[in-house]
Amino acid sequence: MKTESIHIGREPEQFREQCAAKLLTLVEASSRLHAFVGLDGFVDEIIHVVDKRDNAETYQRVPTIEALGDRIVKAAGKSTNIELVVERTKLGGNGPIMANALARLGIKVTYVGALGYPVMHPVFNEFARRAEVHSIAEPGRTDALELQDGKVMLTKSIQLNEITWQNIQARFSRDKFIEKFSTADLVAFVNWTMIPYMSDLWASLLSEFCPNPRVVRRKIFFDLADPEKRTGKDITRALELIVRFEKFFDVILGLNEKEAYEVGNVLGLNTSARSREGLAALSAEIQRKIPISTLVVHPVSYALAVSGGEVSTVDGPYVEKPLITTGAGDHFNSGFCLGKLLGFGTAASVLLGVTASGYYVRNAQSPTIEGMVELLRNWPHRT
Repeated sequence: MKTESIHIGREPEQFREQCAAKLLTLVEASSRLHAFVGLDGFVDEIIHVVDKRDNAETYQRVPTIEALGDRIVKAAGKSTNIELVVERTKLGGNGPIMANALARLGIKVTYVGALGYPVMHPVFNEFARRAEVHSIAEPGRTDALELQDGKVMLTKSIQLNEITWQNIQARFSRDKFIEKFSTADLVAFVNWTMIPYMSDLWASLLSEFCPNPRVVRRKIFFDLADPEKRTGKDITRALELIVRFEKFFDVILGLNEKEAYEVGNVLGLNTSARSREGLAALSAEIQRKIPISTLVVHPVSYALAVSGGEVSTVDGPYVEKPLITTGAGDHFNSGFCLGKLLGFGTAASVLLGVTASGYYVRNAQSPTIEGMVELLRNWPHRT
């Protein structure tokens, strides 16, 4: 395994400046790109968990997932009350968040998913002004408990059972779906875990519409989205289908750190080395087991990508107090895909991914290209 890092052989400041300068020259090129994204949709409530309430206006938050877990465990055999404070309500789901971020980066986006049916939920109105949006089902609901060391996502997703190839054809249009699928520069199917019939949809697309690969290979992105609750058999089938798309597309599979270990376990790999070096080695092994163009893994403070047997690792910007973490991974995916679409190398695309994610958690909004350039040129470090 060959390992590449922007800290080896070149100054990271120079590398960030080179990427920033190149990105600025490609704003117009970005506006000519088309992305076709689907298929989930959630209404997210971003929630703080109360530890101690000072008065009617102020309170102290439960700081960590461990602290929250301890409180719940101590209530075993008894009962407890945990107060939740809704900080904001926003569009949610891996697909809408990623698609909205791509649109903010200037890409022409078409989205098909669960945004409210027959009437779209108002939380998606701003997104619909930014992209071409089509809804085929009611959205799921997520209570996103944000803590200092991560988040606990409590989801109600039975609505996503309506996302089937039959409903897509009836409620959107078979011909329109295939036209978008067949022409977009980037196709992205995300949140496989929450969509029970996603694998069946992929199988239909492979059997019905992928026999004639174009001369110019396009990009297709997949995100499993925390497959812990799915069976090993289901995950194996999904991975096999994803590999089959490589015949027709340059396939990108995105995982977070937890998901990488889960996929490694399903593939029968050794996942015991829980370190940066261990994750890089595991990622390279996963990519060998599922031969696709690029595997991307994004832990919290850095990210890596494996392409052609080479591992590229890039640290993210330091963020002492994130304003939001729900959706950070989806923003990473949007930045990484932007880099790949614009012809950046793998390490540079990882840098754009951590930049998009870093901007989002610092500002609680999706970046424009100009916003990404500003962060690249004013990179925060731990003091």
